[in-house]
Amino acid sequence: MSAPRDVHRGATRVMSVAMIVIGVAILVSTIARGGGPLAVGILLGVMFFAAGAGRLLVERYRS
Repeated sequence: MSAPRDVHRGATRVMSVAMIVIGVAILVSTIARGGGPLAVGILLGVMFFAAGAGRLLVERYRS
């Protein structure tokens, strides 16, 4: 059985990748519907992407 810390790291990676995918999907959807640079979808997409990428980077440097 895996150690709890390994399970936590795996879950963090999965959630981080999911956040990146959701961010990209929000960005694509907003751009396809004609959203401008300050549209809510653009801002949320960028924030989701940045949060997911940041979590992956922190986890990478931590281990």
